[in-house]
Amino acid sequence: MLLARLASCSDALAATSSRLEKRRLVAEAVTQASAEEVPLVVSYLSGALLQRRTGIGHASLRDLPPPADDPTLDVLEVDAALDAVSRVAGQGSAAVRAEAVRSLFARATAGEQRYLVALISGEVRQGALESVAQDAVAEAHGIAQARVRRAAMLLGSTVEAARLLVTEGAEALDAVRLQVGVPVSPMLAASAADPAAAAEKAGLPALVDAKLDGIRVQVHRDGDEVRIWSRSLDELTDRLPEVVEVVRALPQQQLVLDGEVIAHRADGAPEAFQVIASRTASQVDVAVARERTPVRLWVFDLLHLEGRDLMDEPLEARVAEAARALPADLLVERTLVDDVDALRTVFEDAVLRGYEGVVVKRPDAPYAAGRRDSGWVKVKPRHTLDLAVVAAEWGHGRRTGKLSNLHLAARTDDGDGFVMLGKTFKGLTDDVLAWQTEQLLAREVRRTAATVHVDPPLVVEIALDGLQDSTRYPGGVALRFARVLRYRDDLGPDDVDTLATVRALRS
Repeated sequence: MLLARLASCSDALAATSSRLEKRRLVAEAVTQASAEEVPLVVSYLSGALLQRRTGIGHASLRDLPPPADDPTLDVLEVDAALDAVSRVAGQGSAAVRAEAVRSLFARATAGEQRYLVALISGEVRQGALESVAQDAVAEAHGIAQARVRRAAMLLGSTVEAARLLVTEGAEALDAVRLQVGVPVSPMLAASAADPAAAAEKAGLPALVDAKLDGIRVQVHRDGDEVRIWSRSLDELTDRLPEVVEVVRALPQQQLVLDGEVIAHRADGAPEAFQVIASRTASQVDVAVARERTPVRLWVFDLLHLEGRDLMDEPLEARVAEAARALPADLLVERTLVDDVDALRTVFEDAVLRGYEGVVVKRPDAPYAAGRRDSGWVKVKPRHTLDLAVVAAEWGHGRRTGKLSNLHLAARTDDGDGFVMLGKTFKGLTDDVLAWQTEQLLAREVRRTAATVHVDPPLVVEIALDGLQDSTRYPGGVALRFARVLRYRDDLGPDDVDTLATVRALRS
């Protein structure tokens, strides 16, 4: 399949807001692909390369050769070329890589060059979310969507699920089970504005966990081998040696744990997220960081134990197994509540002790890998939203020369675009101002005299006092007293809260 076919499909995906049409377009491309090409088609139309890192920086993509007149590049050639580039290392590697990039782009048409730049820089904006790709693969092969979704969750990859389907058939999808050493997509929590709303969503009685504002981790042990993955399935094993040591010291030989890594201050309260997150920064010396900010693991779920998969077991069964298998001081603080008053008391106590809030969990809920539903419902002590920064205005006075006033947007309910909700310049320190100016300028797509517009957006966590009706913004609501809490470098544009989630704060 020619790369031009996928570039054209990507343009068509960006041009439609219909999820059904997006699914049809991707399914059509999947149907036309050979078995060898299907994983690439699924990956590229999901906006990603198979190579997680190519070593190709933005500078290499600025001075491209003239485009080819006619399309000749097929996707297998592109993948092979990028794979070769990603393996270039050693003295003189920069020059070798640059020449390889120029050679590849010289064979690409103008449309293919634009698409390749977007893929390499991770800036494909076409609204084809991974869930759309999963449903499209199912449609292309005439099978139920749930079969593809579950396999993709357990494999931690839609691409691998598609590869398995085309090489071994639908029955192979059904045979996929959790594999120790292969991370699964983590279960996510829905949101509620307060304890009463959480109780209504999750139901009562409920198990209530203290909400830890740290690094979400999935830990796999198979014998002496211990590996750790983040929420986004990036491997963190080498960056968290104390977690490896704790898990390796357990008596069980096979485990899959879901939990959070946090640090505590001298008074016992949890450290700020930014302090904890710095532990996994790639440029940080691990030994120095460990000495400065020791972290510990808190486990809130057990997915596998000594050859037995527990994901489909109800939460209360997984909790009981964890209590039998793991030391009590490794388990997250958890309370069973029967009524809203008890839930409110647990919530208020958790907040007073410095935790982010609570997560209310249905005792009968299985582990819904990769999904966000009412099985888990998080409650924070204030209204907070994860929003997209789609533009920013130049500051004045002491902020002259810095991008300051942020344009904040939610995802549309179909997930295919963004709708603006308001602006804020509150909560920004001098360091954050400098950092966000650099980051936003790197994402600039156009500007006016006062405003720089960006794509892809940054994701920022916003606190607000509530919402008000608005005729100024297309969503019909505006943020009241919004202020920046932190940038969320662990989230991408697809994780931004939807307009429906925003509006739910008013209910």
